Amino acid sequence: MHVSASTVSLTVADVDASRDFFLTHLGYEVAMAQDGFASLTREGAAVDIVLLRKGSEVLPAEQRDLEAGGLILALTVTGLAAEEARLRAAGAPITMPLREEPWGERLFQMTDPNGVVVQLVEWAVPAAGTDGSGSTDASEGATVQVITPSADDVTVSPNATMTRLAAPSRGSAELSTWTVLMEAGATGPEHSIDREQVWTVTAGALEVTCDDRTEKVEAGQSLVLPPALVRRIHAPERAEAHVSMRSDGVASVPGTEGTRELPWAQ
Repeated sequence: MHVSASTVSLTVADVDASRDFFLTHLGYEVAMAQDGFASLTREGAAVDIVLLRKGSEVLPAEQRDLEAGGLILALTVTGLAAEEARLRAAGAPITMPLREEPWGERLFQMTDPNGVVVQLVEWAVPAAGTDGSGSTDASEGATVQVITPSADDVTVSPNATMTRLAAPSRGSAELSTWTVLMEAGATGPEHSIDREQVWTVTAGALEVTCDDRTEKVEAGQSLVLPPALVRRIHAPERAEAHVSMRSDGVASVPGTEGTRELPWAQ
């Protein structure tokens, strides 16, 4: 059997409302349309969608009064965090903020005006050239790179200065590393990161508070921060540190929805 295309048919009460949702937020286009019917398509591998008004005679008699429910239309994308930020800024109805499952699925969900759940997904998969365990064959396309930071790699916040050393935009595939400079008395906001981080203090000292417990990390010492652990970092004196994590890590702030990318780690 040769399958040339795939289509999902959704029975809804208001065809126009769902049609506008898919056109506005997800880049679909109308292929055909009549009263109570719309056929939507999109470039790439996205499934085609047919919207049928509830009660249409084309539906089996026992299903004509039923609406699409209990299903999730999942679309696998790249740059998931950026997509969530774009859709949130556009006022899209995000009903499940960005999250990551233990099996490597990152996702968030929207719900259209007829209750159709659309899930955008990004999978954590082994990088090309790996055997699935994370190891690589160094003889296949591996190159050595020397990266020199420039002024474009410096991000200044009210509490610290971050200098990007290595990141996907600078040639790394798996890891991001950067330096942090904090002046005496500076305190960063309470936040968490969805990836493990290792902080190595190279000058001065930092105080890191997690779960009402504060650890002082001095020059020459390293601190391992588990993923999703809420932390606050304070510099009792001028301090510098080197930070490393997986390059796809994003931040969350308690009490707010969604996640934030770290510009110096991209």
